[in-house]
Amino acid sequence: MEGGSGHTSVPPSSSFDKSRVLDVKPLRSLVPLMPTSTQAPPFVCSPPFGPFPPGFTPFYPFCNLQGSQSSAEPHKQANPTRATNQDGGFPFSHPTQTPVGPIPAPIRSFRAPQPATAVPPHFSGASNGDTGSSIDTSREVGTPLPTQSVNAGGSVGLAMKEDGFIKSQKRAAPHLRGSNSSQKKMKKSQDVTFSLSVDGGKGSVGNSLMGVNSVHRDDGNREVVDYVLISFDALRRRLSQLEDSKESPAGIIRRADLKAGNISMSKGFRTNMRKRIGVVPGVEIGDIFFFRMEMCLVGLHSQSMAGIDYMNVRGDLEEEPVALSIVSSGGYDDDAEDSDVLIYSGQGGTKKDKQVADQKLERGNLALERSLRRANEVRVIRGMKDAVNPAAKVYVYDGLYTIKESWMEKGKSGCNIFKYKLVRLPGQPVAFAAWKSIQKWKEGFTSRVGLILPDLTSGAESVPVSLVNDVDDEKGPAYFTYFPTLKYSKSFKLTQPSFGCNCHNACLPGDLNCSCIQKNGGDFPYTANRILVSRKPLIHECGPTCPCFPNCKNRVSQTGLKVHLEVFRTKDRGWGLRSWDPIRAGTFICEYAGEVIDKVKQGGDEGENDEYIFDTTRVYDNSLKWNYEPGLLDEERYADSDEDFKVPSPLIISAKNVGNVARFMNHSCSPNVFWQPVLYEHNNESFLHIAFYAIKHIPPMTEFTYDYGIAQSEKFEAQSSDTLNRKKKCLCGSSKCRGYFG
Repeated sequence: MEGGSGHTSVPPSSSFDKSRVLDVKPLRSLVPLMPTSTQAPPFVCSPPFGPFPPGFTPFYPFCNLQGSQSSAEPHKQANPTRATNQDGGFPFSHPTQTPVGPIPAPIRSFRAPQPATAVPPHFSGASNGDTGSSIDTSREVGTPLPTQSVNAGGSVGLAMKEDGFIKSQKRAAPHLRGSNSSQKKMKKSQDVTFSLSVDGGKGSVGNSLMGVNSVHRDDGNREVVDYVLISFDALRRRLSQLEDSKESPAGIIRRADLKAGNISMSKGFRTNMRKRIGVVPGVEIGDIFFFRMEMCLVGLHSQSMAGIDYMNVRGDLEEEPVALSIVSSGGYDDDAEDSDVLIYSGQGGTKKDKQVADQKLERGNLALERSLRRANEVRVIRGMKDAVNPAAKVYVYDGLYTIKESWMEKGKSGCNIFKYKLVRLPGQPVAFAAWKSIQKWKEGFTSRVGLILPDLTSGAESVPVSLVNDVDDEKGPAYFTYFPTLKYSKSFKLTQPSFGCNCHNACLPGDLNCSCIQKNGGDFPYTANRILVSRKPLIHECGPTCPCFPNCKNRVSQTGLKVHLEVFRTKDRGWGLRSWDPIRAGTFICEYAGEVIDKVKQGGDEGENDEYIFDTTRVYDNSLKWNYEPGLLDEERYADSDEDFKVPSPLIISAKNVGNVARFMNHSCSPNVFWQPVLYEHNNESFLHIAFYAIKHIPPMTEFTYDYGIAQSEKFEAQSSDTLNRKKKCLCGSSKCRGYFG
């Protein structure tokens, strides 16, 4: 049998006994333990959040529990695993409570029956059985295992397991609001969960005090997947903000992604819980994830650390495991020249990222071996270093593969390692291959096809912006002067004179002596890695004349472009804007630069022909719910947490003659970018700016779009022919497209 390099890779029979593979018995599923109370029905089929029949104890994650999870499998309980870096590859600990009465079986034993479409026809009687531990104890042993718990009141606890004992610390998630009298407390949210409601079969999403709709819990769609991910990241950003605002106690690991995942799981806020082979509803090829927990919440890969996800299916004689998905994140030598081929190393035998023992044909390795024989589809997620944050990873879903070969070979450490050759199914959209092409552009190995200008800004930005057209013969946009920020007229004053902070080093989160933080209500508006936490009517940043350092993290929108952008020719909407880099939700993209004008000038003939107008007085769709839910952290809801707000001062910008890359962003009724008013002072006067941030994670080479809004006069006027002629036909192609904009 041949390896990925085309050479014979099978070791001699003396070094590997193939009969050992054939004689290995598959893992059997755990038998469900049903309640034995005489008052309980013989089979429990209650809704996840109740009501429950007498004598039945709800199980995780449909109940608020405390403590740490004890594995039902002794061989997986013995060796704790270490915490990895910000790639989200940390073991997720399920909270438990002291059982009363019969001990319920693990949650995997109670999953809903698989419909016929969940597995291929040749799989008879699929059973979830042993799905594998969420902690891959074979990868690393010997380090303390942090565990987390979420109390009923919403407080977050984190414990370190040392020498068999658990030392826990619990803290309520405080809000660091200032004493700003303009903020009014609203109704305090209690134990809040969410509902993903169905509207006409299309699956519209909305908040409520109900559990997640059972249909969407098992089978999501695109809208539900997006909503789950946006809501998870909103909670994670808030937890990061709280962590940044104070020093962590000794022994506490700062992992907001794990805490947010724990809360989401405990509230049942997830989708695609039913394990399946092949396509996951609502997850598209090319989707990116910055945390392993995100993949768990949407059902793409249920293991928060292990690289192989599998389930048990019933074969001709007995149950055996089959692989569902794998994550190739660089922990082993997983590589191949062909982007449609992956040489994947099996799991196990490692300690502190070093191979210290032979791998065994069990669990995930056995599942891959059985999937080779069955030829079932396997989802492949590839992990790479994040260009913006090298300490973190970003994961891209690369589609469906099949396993073609397997063998065992000696690794660099001298230990035996299983190898599996996976080949991508043809006809799927390009995902990982595009990433490899972009890397070659960055390194200068190949030139960009259709490149017109390597830097549209002529050095005005610290990061070059390419101008590309691989669609038609258009040589470039109409002439304009590139300018990275706003130009105010000399006589135009937006607000009363204002003064900046008095910090002489860098503004620190939680420092209520900082006047800029006080203006933000006591909260630092960004996380430590410069990610926006929440949308607000107004964000106050430190200005150019503030004495704090120029690299202060409260100057995010003033430091220019940080990602490699590209202005490109679209097929039917003129020029557009996209990025070579993956964009995390909440990332600052650019501001809307141009000339600040007044309504008189905008209303004239010149304004009628200006297609580069940004107007904060337009009517915008306020259905976007991007901020976190305060009730999940037992916080009080404040008036400024409402996202249906108006800009304090109207602002109209024209980028027709002077502007930056923002002038190329097209409209969409389902945008992936939103705008946020930002205020900072300069020369003792405050000036308003419009900054753009990512609504959700945006894969490379995906067009940036935002909602242009509708002119107020057109909303209230009768739909006359003159009014309709002034509107522009929308070509966004969204399922929510209203047909026009402007």
